[in-house]
Amino acid sequence: MDEVDAILSQWQRERPDLDLSAMGVMGRFSRLYATAGRVIDEVFARHGLQRGEFDVLAALRRSGPPYVLIPSVLSATLMLSRAGMTNRLDRLEAAGLVERRLDPDDRRSFLVALTGRGRQVVDAAVSEHTANQVRLLSSLAPEEQETLDRLIRKLLSGVEGTGP
Repeated sequence: MDEVDAILSQWQRERPDLDLSAMGVMGRFSRLYATAGRVIDEVFARHGLQRGEFDVLAALRRSGPPYVLIPSVLSATLMLSRAGMTNRLDRLEAAGLVERRLDPDDRRSFLVALTGRGRQVVDAAVSEHTANQVRLLSSLAPEEQETLDRLIRKLLSGVEGTGP
C-alpha cells in the first residue's frame, strides 16, 4: 500500500459512489513527476542550468550543425510563449551559452546560435541526464519499460486529441 492507496481509501470511505480508479493513476503520475522532476533538476543544476534552459540548449544542439534556430521555432518546439523564450535566451546569452545574431535573410529578425561553450555544457548535461533517466527507470525490466512507453503514448494521444 502506498500513499495514493491511503488517499483512495479515505475517499472510498467518504464517497463510495465514486469510481476512483483514474484518481489512483493520475495521483501516481503526479507523484512520479514531482519526485523524478527533482532528481532531474539536480542534474541540470550541476551544469549550471535550469530545466527550461537545458531545453533551449538541447533544441539547438539536436538541430544539428550549425546549431542555429530562429526564436519562433524555438518557442514552438518548446511550447513556450515568445516572452518566456526571451527570458530564457537573455539568461543563456548572459552566461555565454548562446548568442543572438542578425538574420542575414531577414534584417527584422535574428538567429539564436549555440556557442562553443554552450555545446560543451549541453553535451555534458545530456550525457548525465540520459544516464539519470536510465537509472530512474531501472526498477522496470526492459519489456516493462516498452509496455509503459506504449501505454503512456496511447494515453497521451487520447488526452491531446491526436488518437483514434
